[in-house]
Amino acid sequence: MADSRMLASLGLFVVAALAWSGIAPYDRGTWVLEVLPAVIALPILFLTRKRFPLTTLLYVLIAVHALVLIFGGAWTYARVPFGFWLQELMHLSRNPYDKIGHFMQGLVPAMLAREILLRRAYLASKPMAAFLSACVAMAISAVYELIEWWTALAAGGGATEFLGTQGDPWDTQSDMFFALIGATVAVVLLARWHDRQMQRLAES
Repeated sequence: MADSRMLASLGLFVVAALAWSGIAPYDRGTWVLEVLPAVIALPILFLTRKRFPLTTLLYVLIAVHALVLIFGGAWTYARVPFGFWLQELMHLSRNPYDKIGHFMQGLVPAMLAREILLRRAYLASKPMAAFLSACVAMAISAVYELIEWWTALAAGGGATEFLGTQGDPWDTQSDMFFALIGATVAVVLLARWHDRQMQRLAES
């Protein structure tokens, strides 16, 4: 019950943040593109909450990822204030907020894939589940980079805010690298915590 109340509150906070971000975003087109994954995911999670409830850990990570997307959409990734704070703190040459987004883009899909593979008993081997979960996350990262490329081709200079490269010629490669780091954290560092949550969910 405590988890349910916490998750309900977290869901309402994400919805409120989404509504706030859409009031006066820096660039309306970029906002739509950035928050679209969250807009798609939220109703799916709501509709499947009884038929296939996820672990509390995964729901929280999805909410954090949604907030990263929402704040990136509100300001554009290159202008998020938290990113400027990190840039100054770490003496970086650019706002690194988009790397947080790509880290989450690796971590959350890998966790989701791992949960589905193991709970649905598609795989019995946890090492193989870890490998395939990371592969799923990297495939999603690659597809996202293709979408950015297609958007740039279609919109020309109008896609600058969405791409958020900030002049980095290796932005695509570093984006995918951060997704790989996120996926690795999911399947290695969070695996035991995730296993305990899935066991608790199975017992309940």
